[in-house]
Amino acid sequence: MTLHPLAERFASVADRYENGRPEYAPAVVGALMAELGLAPGAAVLDLAAGTGKLTRALLQAGLDVVAVEPQAPLRELLAAGIAPARVRDGLAEAIPLPDASLDAVTVADAFHWFDRPAALREIRRVLRPHGGLAVLCTAPDWSGASWAHELGSLVVELRPEHPYFDGPPWQDFVRAEGLWTEPREVRVTVSQAADAERIVDHLASISWLAAMPEDRLQDTIAQMRAIISAGDTPAELPVHFVIGLAALA
Repeated sequence: MTLHPLAERFASVADRYENGRPEYAPAVVGALMAELGLAPGAAVLDLAAGTGKLTRALLQAGLDVVAVEPQAPLRELLAAGIAPARVRDGLAEAIPLPDASLDAVTVADAFHWFDRPAALREIRRVLRPHGGLAVLCTAPDWSGASWAHELGSLVVELRPEHPYFDGPPWQDFVRAEGLWTEPREVRVTVSQAADAERIVDHLASISWLAAMPEDRLQDTIAQMRAIISAGDTPAELPVHFVIGLAALA
């Protein structure tokens, strides 16, 4: 298995990804643990862990976490933030962990990049009986800022057509297997400090923007920065975390 070319673009914007993407609040991990029945010390895999945003939050909650990430630049930032021994090079479709060794697997903003049937087979393999799956989606809510509509319109104009962005929801793949409990979702909303440069970095870390030619990307970043600078940004803005949940039946 190989990564989709757009997914590979995250490696080129690893620093922007780490700076711009929201942090996972304790309430998010607390909800995840409660819903999956995880106690401190439970063995958890953070799959496609990126720079370790979710990995660090899981560790802070007392979970015994291993993080798998296929891209070296992201993995280097990940290892710098946690014990390197917890970090593995690997893919969702070929998880480098033993059978039935985990209580749960988490996937944060990455499930759509996988070969979903192959990844679910691997996730099933490494989970213990009745082990849990958590598929997280992070959605910053910038609607309270004066620039939200103008910036959103710009991003929509730049967004290409691509099946990895608009494929079937994760629940369809889980249901198709018939080996999981009925998928469900819980939502957690927290307020986080709003910083113009972090917002720009967040947008610049989106795969299709990162895939632009460098001169066009820099022009786009300058345009986004100008839109935000010309408006008003509240001190805090909400971030919505959607946690999709299922367990082996």
